Amino acid sequence: MGENKGIMLAKSVQKHAGRAKEKILQNLGKVDRTADDIFDDHLNNFNRQQTNANRLQKEFNNYIRCIRAAQAASKTLMDAISEVYEPHWVGFDALQAQTGAAESLWQDFAHKLADQVLIPLNTYTGQFPEMKKKVDKRNRKLIDYDGQRHSFQSLQANANKRKDDVKLTKGREQLEEARRTYEILNTELHDELPALYDSRILFLVTNLQTLFATEQVFHNETAKIYSELEAIVDKLATDSQRGSNTLRKQTSKFMESTAFSAPSPTKTSPFKQMNNTNTTNNSNYQNQITTNGSSNVNSRKYFSTRITKKHSLFIYIFIYYKF
Repeated sequence: MGENKGIMLAKSVQKHAGRAKEKILQNLGKVDRTADDIFDDHLNNFNRQQTNANRLQKEFNNYIRCIRAAQAASKTLMDAISEVYEPHWVGFDALQAQTGAAESLWQDFAHKLADQVLIPLNTYTGQFPEMKKKVDKRNRKLIDYDGQRHSFQSLQANANKRKDDVKLTKGREQLEEARRTYEILNTELHDELPALYDSRILFLVTNLQTLFATEQVFHNETAKIYSELEAIVDKLATDSQRGSNTLRKQTSKFMESTAFSAPSPTKTSPFKQMNNTNTTNNSNYQNQITTNGSSNVNSRKYFSTRITKKHSLFIYIFIYYKF
């Protein structure tokens, strides 16, 4: 096993060295190279197609990341709106339903973009690395073929001098093997590269139609949700203008009800207060006269004094209210 690995390694090194020598000679113009203009056109188309596909894949991956970030931002915003919108306000249940519907729309939108647009795009771009490997292999076999062709030409030149038919026969066999290997790969690529290049149209049509249709559905449904949310807020504005949710209005009603429930004390005019006082005093005095049962001089003086004070009081009250 070790000897076989050593032999294989030696052949690989020899092969790589021969290719490197051949490429240097070709670049220096010392030897010619096999030209295939049609294949070169196919290869240019392939490289341009791969560049465009890789850019589309890169930008769409970035777009998916932004969509998911926008989805998370929309969810946190809707959660904040749901918390701010108080339960006793008009349209609270409808607002909760619409914010939930918006979150579901975002989830469905991101899922469809990833499943129906990104996965087919990844499959499409996945063809290019394998095709690139085959092109590189064809180029290596072309160098091997050119190298064997130049070696056989050298053997032919030397064979005319030395007449070494054995080396010439072996060189011809190696040349035919290299030519056959190269032509098989070259023929396959002449068929596969144009087919891959033509497939770009059908792929882009299908992929972009799915993308644009998904975008249209998402934005249309989102517009309906935000229209409903706007209508809910408009109802809240109308309800607020009527004063249904105003704390000041509720406080004033409470104050009015308190005012009606607690009667205010009744004022008594000074005249009535004085009249009541005099009536009480006269009643007490009459009771005193009845109890004593006497009508002496002191009692008459006292009664006269009371009458005089009473008249003075009435005069004072009359002057007070007059002026």
